[in-house]
Amino acid sequence: MSRTLKLPLLQPERDLSRERKPDWLRVRFPGGGEYPRLASLFTRLRLHTVCESAHCPNMGECWAHGTATFMILGNVCTRSCGFCAVPTGRPQGLDLGEPARVGEAVESLRLDYVVITSVNRDELPDGGASLFAATVREIRRRCSQTRVELLIPDFMGNAQALAEVIEAAPDVLNHNLETVPRLYPWMRPQAKFTRSLELLRRAKAMAPGLPSKSGFMVGAGEAMKELLDAMGQVADTGCDILTIGQYLRPTKEHHPVFKYYHPDEFDEIRRRGLAMGFRHVESGPLVRSSYHAWEQAKAMENSDPRIPCPGRPTV
Repeated sequence: MSRTLKLPLLQPERDLSRERKPDWLRVRFPGGGEYPRLASLFTRLRLHTVCESAHCPNMGECWAHGTATFMILGNVCTRSCGFCAVPTGRPQGLDLGEPARVGEAVESLRLDYVVITSVNRDELPDGGASLFAATVREIRRRCSQTRVELLIPDFMGNAQALAEVIEAAPDVLNHNLETVPRLYPWMRPQAKFTRSLELLRRAKAMAPGLPSKSGFMVGAGEAMKELLDAMGQVADTGCDILTIGQYLRPTKEHHPVFKYYHPDEFDEIRRRGLAMGFRHVESGPLVRSSYHAWEQAKAMENSDPRIPCPGRPTV
């Protein structure tokens, strides 16, 4: 399960990992609130969360309030992205009982809004799309009022796999571009920027009324012009929601941080994104695509009353 990147890591002019993070990136460690109950539940049901696997900086806040993002298809990814802490390797088999256990967790937590994501499973013919669909159906069977947001991989461009996921009728469909095209060889070596754009276009063509969502990390070495150009290309797909957050290096083996963006810069990025036509832009240092996902969907609904609002999460 060793992580290997295809190219030598790009190096910033100064090593930011040796410096103290800005005050606006300080977060509290997990603990208290609902954290112990969630940790026990996920262990008992043998479930993974992207919060843990990706070293999310917001895990303490979210778990303390009883919310989490479920990660299906196991905890081993077939890709070796330069920004991600999820282990890379060869997954063993497919856990067909996982959707039922996710449904049990959602029912136990009494969630009205849930986010489901996954590792990449490029060795599977459908990339795991059937398990995404089964998970949505299981949640709906147990909790008919629960709204479901899916954060999906690119399925290697398999349009039939995407159609299977959309047919399961999630409430929001998310696929992140992550970074600008120039940085893909370092950040997403097995992915293609154009393939991800095409997924967003296809999703909107297949289900025009299904809210779509995407996101970028900043501070990985991109120029502002590159970021704005990439955002514009995502806007052209008809994408509804965009998230922009600070890239944080999980370990020294991962892609370095080139810059810590100031909150004022995130505000400017948000303004530029709204001008491009996104119905909602969530932009800030600790923003992640599934962080406060209900609030993002609610904000989009407020921008256009014709779109039904997903229910408020409760625990």
